[in-house]
Amino acid sequence: MATKDPIVEALKEFTTCDVSDALQKLKDPEVRNGGFLSGLSNWSPTRQQEDTKIVGPLYTVKYSPLDDPAPKLAKHYIDSVPEGAVIFISSPRVPNAVYGGLMTARAKYQKAAGTIVDGRFRDLQEQRDQAWPLWARDVGTAAPGEVVKVTGVNVLVELQSGEDQKGIRIHPGDYAIADMNGVVVLPRRLAEQALPLMRKQVEADTNMAKALAEGMTFDEAGKKFR
Repeated sequence: MATKDPIVEALKEFTTCDVSDALQKLKDPEVRNGGFLSGLSNWSPTRQQEDTKIVGPLYTVKYSPLDDPAPKLAKHYIDSVPEGAVIFISSPRVPNAVYGGLMTARAKYQKAAGTIVDGRFRDLQEQRDQAWPLWARDVGTAAPGEVVKVTGVNVLVELQSGEDQKGIRIHPGDYAIADMNGVVVLPRRLAEQALPLMRKQVEADTNMAKALAEGMTFDEAGKKFR
């Protein structure tokens, strides 16, 4: 059994919005939009209907077009997914799916935390039958082999989904937090700074929400608790 990461355990009590708030306060020049990755939403076990959440270090998978000079990975990436990892698959914008139900069966056996597909996936019913936490850009039916190939594992990738976020970099080993609000990446190097800010913000928001419910104006509550 893998040793529990204390950062992962601490992050489990926070939402993606809490993480984004903390990252925006840190104002790190390499982190845009509070670490939010646009264009990705929850599809399984249900479609944005339950309190599905994953937290874990990123295991990145890079798909490239077939004509890319980089060689295709010799072995299937799914067999080397570490326990507790969040699989992040980066795909060019193609109509083909790059992740399916059989990969989930293996990932589940490996005790991965869940999957984020910056692209299309397939076998939606299989994903739900396996109660697998999955976020993606969209669904598809065709397998990927006719248009793309895997050229890297645990390498730097760039977000492909959000047209307004071109150039967003995703590093292997950074922390992914995904829930009904979407997907946020917390750089590992900022985690220790961000966690105290999350706790402080949640306490302030809890007090503010109580005051608002009791009739205090938003301006008054903001000045008092924030």
